[in-house]
Amino acid sequence: MATAGAVDVRNVTTIGHVDHGKTTMMDALLAANNIISSRMAGKIRYLDSREDEQERGITMESSAVSLRFNVMERNPQGAEPRPKTYVVNMIDTPGHVDFSSEVSTASRLCDGALVLVDVVEGVCTQTITVLRQAWQDRLRPILVINKFDRLITELKLAPVEAYHHLAQLIEQVNAVMGSFFASERMEDDLRWREERERRLAEKRETHADEVEATVNEEDEYQEKDDEDIYFAPERGNVVFASAIDGWGFRIGKFAHLYAVKLGIKEGNLRTVLWGDFYLDPKTKRVISHKHLRGRALKPLFVQFVLDNIWAVYDAVITNPNPDKVSKIITTLGLKIPPREQKSKDTRQLLSLIFSQWLPLSTCVIQTIVDIVPPPSTAQRTRLPKMLYPDIYEATIEPKNKLEEDLYSCNDRPEASVVALVSKMFAVPTKELPGKKKKALTAEEMRSRAKAAREARAAAAAAAAASSEATPSEPQSVSIEEGMQKVELNDKAETENGDAESDETLLGFARIYSGTIRTGTTIVCVLPKYSHALGPSHPRNAQHLVTAQVEELYTMMGRELVAVESVRAGNVFAIRGLEGKVWRNATLCAPASSGIGETTDLEEVKDCLVNLAGVIRYAAPIVRIALEPEHPADMPKLIRGLKLLAQADPCVETFQQKTGEHVILTAGELHGERCIRDLKERFAKIEIHASKPIVPFRETAVKASDMAPPKTPNAKRGTIHGAAAHDLGKFTIRAAPLHPIVFEFLIDNLAILRRMQQERRAGEDLGRTEDDDAIDDENFDVQGEYIKKPTIKADQFWPMLQEKCREAGGEWADIVDKIWAFGPQRMGSCLLIDSRPGQPNSLKQRLAQMKARETVKEQDPLTAAFDNYLETGFQLATFQGPLCAEPVEGMAYFVESVRLDREGIEEEQTHNRMAHLTGSFISAVRDACRNGLLDWSPRLMLAMYTCDIQASTDVLGKVYGVVAKRRGKIVAEEMKEGTEFFTVRAKLPVVESFGFADDIRKRTSGAASPQLIFSGYEMLDQDPFWVPTTEEELEDLGEKADRVNIAKAYMDAVRERKGMFVDRKIVEFAEKQRTLKR
Repeated sequence: MATAGAVDVRNVTTIGHVDHGKTTMMDALLAANNIISSRMAGKIRYLDSREDEQERGITMESSAVSLRFNVMERNPQGAEPRPKTYVVNMIDTPGHVDFSSEVSTASRLCDGALVLVDVVEGVCTQTITVLRQAWQDRLRPILVINKFDRLITELKLAPVEAYHHLAQLIEQVNAVMGSFFASERMEDDLRWREERERRLAEKRETHADEVEATVNEEDEYQEKDDEDIYFAPERGNVVFASAIDGWGFRIGKFAHLYAVKLGIKEGNLRTVLWGDFYLDPKTKRVISHKHLRGRALKPLFVQFVLDNIWAVYDAVITNPNPDKVSKIITTLGLKIPPREQKSKDTRQLLSLIFSQWLPLSTCVIQTIVDIVPPPSTAQRTRLPKMLYPDIYEATIEPKNKLEEDLYSCNDRPEASVVALVSKMFAVPTKELPGKKKKALTAEEMRSRAKAAREARAAAAAAAAASSEATPSEPQSVSIEEGMQKVELNDKAETENGDAESDETLLGFARIYSGTIRTGTTIVCVLPKYSHALGPSHPRNAQHLVTAQVEELYTMMGRELVAVESVRAGNVFAIRGLEGKVWRNATLCAPASSGIGETTDLEEVKDCLVNLAGVIRYAAPIVRIALEPEHPADMPKLIRGLKLLAQADPCVETFQQKTGEHVILTAGELHGERCIRDLKERFAKIEIHASKPIVPFRETAVKASDMAPPKTPNAKRGTIHGAAAHDLGKFTIRAAPLHPIVFEFLIDNLAILRRMQQERRAGEDLGRTEDDDAIDDENFDVQGEYIKKPTIKADQFWPMLQEKCREAGGEWADIVDKIWAFGPQRMGSCLLIDSRPGQPNSLKQRLAQMKARETVKEQDPLTAAFDNYLETGFQLATFQGPLCAEPVEGMAYFVESVRLDREGIEEEQTHNRMAHLTGSFISAVRDACRNGLLDWSPRLMLAMYTCDIQASTDVLGKVYGVVAKRRGKIVAEEMKEGTEFFTVRAKLPVVESFGFADDIRKRTSGAASPQLIFSGYEMLDQDPFWVPTTEEELEDLGEKADRVNIAKAYMDAVRERKGMFVDRKIVEFAEKQRTLKR
């Protein structure tokens, strides 16, 4: 069985906010393909194949399904329309924010997207996120306005009100699309100006004698048209639907119905059926709003479309009227048996009427065929962006045979094979097509029964014969022999169990050119492969592996169908990559026969390409430490964690320095799913999970009521320190960073990261853009929140200089004195060399490294101690004084370092340098920590932005839950035309566990929150604060009856880390105790 050709294929993903009806709509399409019963469509949610997906009613993993549809093709010559078969590969994705990585992996494989929007809730946070994803991946979107029935049954709007509501909704979605377009044009404009200035400068240099150099006339800024990015019903890219009732329509459907009746051309009617156009009852002509002359006419869309839908709902559900229903059925010419018409189940009758009159599946498939381009067309615009992420033209000319094959989606046997594996997913081995138990035919059952009867008869005959013979002595076997046999059997069983793993990892892939076949050998190009360096380069060698294609499958939701080959343009699953591909990769081969016996990959260099790149998803923020209930099961847990990390693109698994095994997940729900998968599928053992561990940050501020400075007669934050026997003395002064400088550094952490990578790469200038992701895996382990940089990398130092001057004071001239950034050399803390003489400048070191200049030789002893001092600073900022969490927004000025050279040389002769080095680093670390504590220390909490949609009657309860969890309401706005409020709040991550359940319980399921990580915010409370003034003592008493929240958070982290906690065992000794309690 082979797959369809590229012209008749459409690859589409369904995207949208959680609970907007994506999986329900997929049910309608599956029912049209006879995979499920049409009665069960919308109730069964077939693609939610996991047990917890069915329990919670939300999708957690994207599922793919290949459907075949016959669509009537119109012939241009006016001949009879002929049916044409299309293969539509649909990928259903989750809408919950915790699983947004699943949307990214799916959209990379598709050419079009069905964007579902709930007609009542409108554009939500996740709707904007998925629309942005579709925009970045150059997908052709189709807007599906779903849950249309809610306008009639819940909001009880009149048709005219509904029309205005729909117009506003489409306008909102278009505003989002417009904002993407505008930001892209602004970037283009800036790029064009820079390019123009560069060319002008070059021209001035080459023609120095010319007074004024002018740019070529044809280099004018190219304006782009934004006409085709918007959704407009008259253009056919908007579907109005109610997936639960199984109906949907486009404007064209009604234009076709009414064109004959009204005697208007179908094309003309389609353009006026949406918008402020009216039918003049006297002249029977279509008029615009200018010619109304005060008459109260209904828009055409209300009169011809909405009135009819409202009439059906009214007759069937709102005011059941069997006579009206039968009249509607005969008028529309539907075939509904009388028994169904008399049914008490009005919803079933409604869906029967609509599914025959306005079938959802027909409408959606026709829209997909009309709007979404086939792979051969789509790849011309999508693949240049994947190959060259920095290009801004819509299409570019192919530069070689490989690009020609990719852009044209060439599926001939001699074409280069290129397929993108966007994620790995685990399938129980027993569910693979080859391993499944086949259902027996009647003939096989009969033959089996006959064989069993014959075997029983033979056994009975043998028993009778042996009883006639003389009974022999029972054979005795020694205990040792018996035990050995038992052990051998056990061993054989366990060996078999290990050999046959319970879970198999498959690649979720799309083939862009060529034909991939089972049994062939292909090259897996891993994400960090750099095309510029070539396959034989030592850095690239580890990112190329060969693998054999064991099996290819077409995906049908939870089922897999084995196929021999897959042609370009199709989505498929592949077996044979386990242990070779971690999460994503590009599969390459020079032709459909694979690479054959070739061992030297230089020979197939021309067909290698890296489409995967390193995709960064939202930073996983919630940490959970795991341990098995029985310590003997630890190897199983480690194996399970390895499987989980491969099967889930958004989870990070690692072992902490303390030896704990930790998983990093995107949120609470994602964490629950990961633990369940480990228990039931990957490790199959009982697991103890810790309470979620949340990262904090530490900083200090200048407060009004601080204690006197620790060092008298010196600026606040100054600490004098010394190493062992005073052989190395130093003075370090800590100070909170100026807010302007701090914000600039936080915004551009990504640039600091790149600088650190360049520094680590050292003299190796063979780095390429693709290698930006060195050590990417270890990064999010710190729970960092990386924003897109606000400036370009080469502008970093000049802009930092500008910000420092803006801050003024002692910050004005620090840029050339910056010694290092911290923690991990890429944070928002500064180590500043303010010693007299030539400063130790990071900026100069990086410039010299780039220019390949030799760094000036420094006195080796001073250089060594400078390194130790920087190490101490990095340690102090990585684990702060409050609860050993990273420090943010502090500057440490090194004011003096004095070394006793004679004493140090003596230590060297006695071989005691290790002791001296250790004590110097520890002294610097302690000095930095004490310097921070000299100011007013603060904790910074990881924060979620929380979006909640709630009706007015439960709004108070929502506010109550947010306030109880120390959140603050940022904004609230009412959705026009509905009684729904959108509430936006900020909530500490540490308080968010159980928040979603709490809100659902309090509001009886009427409100459900979406939590998105949004960085760190300072909790403005000193953890060491105690009441001191008379007013405070009067209000709070000596014991401070009000809990210090910052101290509570700090103590909880210290306790978890096994550090000393300053806690009174007896809180209130003078209070009466009742011993009976």
